[in-house]
Amino acid sequence: MTKRTKKSEKLWGGSGLDSRIERYTVGNDYLLDLRLVPFDCLSSIAHARMLGKVGLLEGDSVLALVDGLQEILTLSRKGQFAILPEQEDCHTAIEQWLVDKLGDAGKRIHLGRSRNDQVLTALRLYYLDALKTLRREVAGLATTVGRFATSHKQTPMPGYTHLRKAMPSTVGMWANALADSLEDDDVLLAAAMEIIDQSPLGSGAGYGVPLPLDRAMTARELGFSKVQENPVYVQWSRGKFEAAMVHACGQVMLDLNRVATDLVHFSMEEFGYFELPPEMCTGSSIMPQKQNPDVLELARARYHVVVAAETQLRSTIANLPHGYHRDLQLTKEPTFRAIDATGETVAIMDLVFQGLKVNKAALEAGMTPELYATQRAYQLVTEKGMTFRDAYAEVKKDLGK
Repeated sequence: MTKRTKKSEKLWGGSGLDSRIERYTVGNDYLLDLRLVPFDCLSSIAHARMLGKVGLLEGDSVLALVDGLQEILTLSRKGQFAILPEQEDCHTAIEQWLVDKLGDAGKRIHLGRSRNDQVLTALRLYYLDALKTLRREVAGLATTVGRFATSHKQTPMPGYTHLRKAMPSTVGMWANALADSLEDDDVLLAAAMEIIDQSPLGSGAGYGVPLPLDRAMTARELGFSKVQENPVYVQWSRGKFEAAMVHACGQVMLDLNRVATDLVHFSMEEFGYFELPPEMCTGSSIMPQKQNPDVLELARARYHVVVAAETQLRSTIANLPHGYHRDLQLTKEPTFRAIDATGETVAIMDLVFQGLKVNKAALEAGMTPELYATQRAYQLVTEKGMTFRDAYAEVKKDLGK
């Protein structure tokens, strides 16, 4: 396990803090931050190298810090780097580990940065990584759905408006609506990535750092496309960028919510158009015959988890004056929750479409005469020269409507 100091000192130099206040202000950040450890290490490696380049850190200290941070990365990948509640977050835990291991070199890593820009840098690296993964998963789902649509391109399916039969459609047309929508969702995810892809490192607590830092160097080292120049805007954008990302996630989840509802509906015995394989269904504790589409119902419900996260984010940052406020700590958990819910649901719906069965006989039986009413009206127009309104009235009369 990770080495620990005998006494966990706060990065902000506090001592004698009431334990009840400490528990309340730390919350569960020390647990949430476990996923940020690798990204904080990468940020700190870039920062150490930059300090060396501009002459603020000796070469031996740079090498020692980089080696130490690489060791923490290895421990983190193995699940062997812990963060104590009294350490508050991954940033304190990492710095204290470096001090334990390296002595004075570990004490120099924080030169030229505040915990404010340190937190933001780790978060943005994590967000970019998460969005890259999510876009890949969304593209994979779109491919799976597209393949399903191609397989059933000509399979007839009633089209509905107001949950009443409307016009003829196909399973392929229905499925491709989701595939097309997911492609549009990817545009929003890409836009969120573009906004987030700005390096905040070196902006300090929101007013810059009075040292000759090379912010362009650390941006390049970390793979950011540009530096976020205005330090006030760096702090202002916390929560704003998260809300943009979660909104994009919400668009993906909205599509999956609606298609899940369709599948719950059309897999009812009364329709029987689609069927989930038994291994995707749950049962009842009292009714032996039940095969329930719980997976679809929970996928549908998780949309609301993401929408709630976006609402929480926007509500938290609204009315805050410029500058950092501790309120912003509470933007972390809803963002993580939304990212997790979206990624998990995309993966599950990919699995659903891989196993989804189509009942062609039930679909063909559902293609009842009223679906062709509009087509018959158009035929009267094109074949008999009737006006559309007269043709419409005649077909409506024939149907007894």
